[in-house]
Amino acid sequence: MSDSKKKFYIKPFRQHVPMDSNSAEQTWEDLANAIDEIYNRNASQLSFEELYRNAYNLVLHKHGGLLYDGVSEKVSTHLLSTVERLQDVANSSLLEEIASTWNEHQITMIMVRDILMYMDRTYVPSQRRRPVYDLGLHLFRITVWEHPRVQARVTDLLLKAIKSERGGYLTDDRSLLKANLGMLLELGQADYSNVYERDFETQFLASTQEFYRQESLTYLSENTAIDYVAKATARIDEEKDRAVALSLPSTTEAQLHAMVQKELIERHARTLVDMENSGFAALLKDDTKLNEMQNMYDLFVRVPSSVENLRDALADRIKADGKLLIADQEKGAADSSAFVRGVLTMRDRYHRVVTVSFRGEKRAQKRMKESFEDFLNEDARAASCLAIYVDELLRAGLRGATEVQMNEALQKVIIVFRYLSDKDVFEAFYKQHLAKRLLGGRSVSDEAERAMVSQLKAECGYQFTSKLEGMFNDMRISKDMRDSYNAHKRSIDTLSREKKVVDIEVDVLTNGYWPSQNVKPCSLPTSIQESIDRFSKFYLEKHTGRKLSWQTSAGSADIRATFGVPPNLRRHDLQVSTYQMCILQLFNDNNKLTLGQIRTQTQIPDLELRRHLISLCTPKHRILRKGSKGRGITSDNDTFTFNIDYTSKLKKVRIPLVKESSVARDANTDSVPTESAAGTAVPAPVEEDRRHLVEAAIVRIMKARKSLHHNDLIAEVTKQLSHRFVPTPQFIKKRIESLIEREYLERREEDRRVYQYIA
Repeated sequence: MSDSKKKFYIKPFRQHVPMDSNSAEQTWEDLANAIDEIYNRNASQLSFEELYRNAYNLVLHKHGGLLYDGVSEKVSTHLLSTVERLQDVANSSLLEEIASTWNEHQITMIMVRDILMYMDRTYVPSQRRRPVYDLGLHLFRITVWEHPRVQARVTDLLLKAIKSERGGYLTDDRSLLKANLGMLLELGQADYSNVYERDFETQFLASTQEFYRQESLTYLSENTAIDYVAKATARIDEEKDRAVALSLPSTTEAQLHAMVQKELIERHARTLVDMENSGFAALLKDDTKLNEMQNMYDLFVRVPSSVENLRDALADRIKADGKLLIADQEKGAADSSAFVRGVLTMRDRYHRVVTVSFRGEKRAQKRMKESFEDFLNEDARAASCLAIYVDELLRAGLRGATEVQMNEALQKVIIVFRYLSDKDVFEAFYKQHLAKRLLGGRSVSDEAERAMVSQLKAECGYQFTSKLEGMFNDMRISKDMRDSYNAHKRSIDTLSREKKVVDIEVDVLTNGYWPSQNVKPCSLPTSIQESIDRFSKFYLEKHTGRKLSWQTSAGSADIRATFGVPPNLRRHDLQVSTYQMCILQLFNDNNKLTLGQIRTQTQIPDLELRRHLISLCTPKHRILRKGSKGRGITSDNDTFTFNIDYTSKLKKVRIPLVKESSVARDANTDSVPTESAAGTAVPAPVEEDRRHLVEAAIVRIMKARKSLHHNDLIAEVTKQLSHRFVPTPQFIKKRIESLIEREYLERREEDRRVYQYIA
């Protein structure tokens, strides 16, 4: 180690010399002078390090109170001189002066705060006093802002500037308004006072409400609803822009928008809907006003509760148009197909309204659906009319259509079908029309028929279409059976020299799939009966245990008729129904017959007999001459003679049947719904099916639940059957009473509204 070692000296601690009062006063004087220089904008000459050290020493030597009170007094003195100057400033420049004064005061207090930072960290928290910066804001509020000649005038000038801007006049720079409002907000936050709300917000919102209340009433009384919507939309957007430009707090902005929307929208919503010629209800009548309605919706949607007025108007318009369609159909101005086409046109139109004007709103879609359901389900008319419309489509309407066009047409049918609650009524009529098309070979195409059934199956499930699919299956099996029978007949005819029998084509139908025909078979000509016996023998040999019931009320025949006298004979091939064939065969042996004689010999039901006879006596196809005058058949003594003078340009002539509505009807003769029965009442067979379905549902539910309250049972039955029809509570109650009588159910002794299942 080196001999030259460093020596350490231990010195005693310096003795702490406290600052006396005189020194403290002198130090404060230096700080006070510095604050004056800061107020006078001479801060560049100051040493902030020295000022900070002085303030630090004062606090360190327990003179914080002297420093804090001195700063408070010094700031107050300067603010008093400031307010004396401001109170005499003219209104035209007061906002600018206030903004400038506030800005300078903030800068001053920031510099003072930096000098007194140590006091803020130690003395202020321990003594629970305001920080220096907040103290400056507090003093500014009570000294400057709350001066009688400042606060009232500034508030009034702010409100007038905003009103002038709303009136379309150019105002001073918005930055002045923003600066003054920012001042109020910061003053309130500094000492947790409500100066902004008390001195500006309350009056601002009240004046805004009054302004828009008066303007909306005046503008609406002098302009159309369309003009008002444009004006209100512009006003709301203006207020949003103004709130952003002035940096209004979110609480004020929310109240402002709510108030403006209430005065401009909610208060006048009903009037805007009902205004003559330009209200929303009037616009709904015009297909070209979608954009105008969209603008009104966009305005109303700002106040969600007001949109219900638009939905109500839409629903009322749909129901009114629907009732007009029903009235036209009742008066005969529109047939069943025209009624459905009208519904489809309505649906397309209002679907566009909801999609465009309501911007596809879900609630508007729901109201539209409910409105269509309301007028379409007043009775069974819509279900029967839709079935007739589909029948026309599948007979001829889709001829030549592409697959895309066919699917579009059928999809429109399904749209209307969804609105129906009486889906079982539609099924009954549709099944009957389908049977006629299949048996008569009148379908436009098998693809179209199967596409329609597929659509129904997708909508209602397999059970709804199982019988319809069974009908198609029967037709396929019948075709194979006819081919087999024809081959069998050819082989017999080759081996046998017997007289050739009449050719017949038989469709073998499953009884449960097809519309029931509780009609007694008529008396067929001998030649036809022989062919039937021959087919029956062939069929029953192949299918033992089965029974054939011949439906003579259906079917058709081709017969050759000879008219005129020798040598001028005319032959025509007549396409007629089975009943017409039986009637015409009688005139091979008789020249004149009465209605009673024809009925006796053919055993055709009276209504059908009259209908088929009238069809043979029409001016266009007068195969028979009727003895009595007039279109109808009056009695059993009315005579009919074969018209040998009948002529036609066609070799093959089809004799169409007249509608049943043109024939006097016997109420006891019909057992299935027909086109002429497509009225407002539910057909009797459908009513009977409903009774069975409701009873089956009740038993099924009670068997699973054992015990159930009346209201719960009603709700459960309605839910289970709604895919086919919607039973009324009264209808369900009757079926419950019937089941109680037959001892399927019983009422609980202690509560008669609770049912129990009897095992």
